[in-house]
Amino acid sequence: MSGSEVRADFWMSEYITPWDIYVHGIIRVLAYKKTAFQEMYVVETGTYGKGLVLDGKWQSCTGDEFLYHEPLVHPAMAMHGSPKKVLVLGGGEGATIREVLRWKTVEKVVMIDIDGEVVDACREHLPEMHQNAFDDPRCEVVIGDALDYLDKTDSDWDIVISDLSDPIEEGPSFQLFTKEYFERVRRVMSPTGYFVVQAGPVSPAEMKMHARIVNTLKSVFPNVQSCTSFISTYGAPWGFAVASTQEINTRPEPEVTDKLLAEKTIGGLRMFDGITLLGLMQVPGHLRQVIAAETEVYTIAAPPKFFGKGSVGQ
Repeated sequence: MSGSEVRADFWMSEYITPWDIYVHGIIRVLAYKKTAFQEMYVVETGTYGKGLVLDGKWQSCTGDEFLYHEPLVHPAMAMHGSPKKVLVLGGGEGATIREVLRWKTVEKVVMIDIDGEVVDACREHLPEMHQNAFDDPRCEVVIGDALDYLDKTDSDWDIVISDLSDPIEEGPSFQLFTKEYFERVRRVMSPTGYFVVQAGPVSPAEMKMHARIVNTLKSVFPNVQSCTSFISTYGAPWGFAVASTQEINTRPEPEVTDKLLAEKTIGGLRMFDGITLLGLMQVPGHLRQVIAAETEVYTIAAPPKFFGKGSVGQ
């Protein structure tokens, strides 16, 4: 059949639901290791460039990671307006801190990741993502447990970004989407601070977990806003949630946002601008309805458990 030639000999399959698989053709494997916490691949794909895969779940690829990292970082930064101290929980590729460091107001960013071997592999193999952000003098990288760090750190963070891997039961992150975790985050935030969390897929088949994460945030923070972005590598629209004791403006004026970005960032944004922020704040009706109807709150005793892993093969 015309146009149907398959070019890859090696494939990575990600199980999206019990009924759906998303498969990427792999050109080469750059790194592989079973660390103390998870199974890691760094690969080069035929379509989306180099990428990180943890426990069979795609984290990000160089070809479309901006569609994830820009909406993860910049809405909360823009809402604050002049963030100086930023705490990143997770974010092994270094792309999250890269986006944080676009802000000229930032004086200090600390990235906490439990898996130093993943961070080292990303430093070596994914320079397109971190763009030397690890070496910025404003940046400190701590290899350790996010919960332990939250118990010890000061309570004056302007922005806290939870960029953790999905809550797979055997993985290192499944307890970090719970009420207890969010309570610890709130305790370390400044009075004008904002918290943002990657909050899972929001396709109709999968959006229940996102709604429960949002509802769990609402049990801790008075103001919570969901937003979404479609990331091609994932094969699904992805959810984020911003939480704060401050009011969240869901009708930001694009011109005001653009002026703020021009004055307080070094530029280089590909997706995010004033119109994009306004659009991100407009959650589709079907997702708003599911969030409004949700009553369950995730706790340490009853944490979320994301579906599936993945497989590799010829």
